[in-house]
Amino acid sequence: MNGPAEMLAADKASTALGIAPIELRDGYALLRMTVVENMINGHGIAHGGYVFLLADTAFACACNRAGSVTVAATAEIDFIKPVHEGDELVAEAVERTRFGRSGIYDITVRRGTEIVAEFRGRSRTLRA
Repeated sequence: MNGPAEMLAADKASTALGIAPIELRDGYALLRMTVVENMINGHGIAHGGYVFLLADTAFACACNRAGSVTVAATAEIDFIKPVHEGDELVAEAVERTRFGRSGIYDITVRRGTEIVAEFRGRSRTLRA
């Protein structure tokens, strides 16, 4: 497995949604995504699945390193504020700890300086 930049470039789901890296390094990722019309639900706000997907992609970029394949074991999200069409979201993923083949990551999703969601993911590195 190559590093997070190569993994993200090969991620058809994330790239189709316009998710793009701002900064990637071991244990850290900063990604952005603009909310477009087809991401809006029946309440006129962004479908939570898209916000989750952005956070999950940042999580994947933060927990994968060159030479390893790491996947989500569990993840949860708290939606704090509604997101609207045209909003540019930024997801910042930070490694909290790695132990054995497991890790814990916190991801904050912001619109400007305003926090719109908090995500926590637990990772598991697969054996080769």
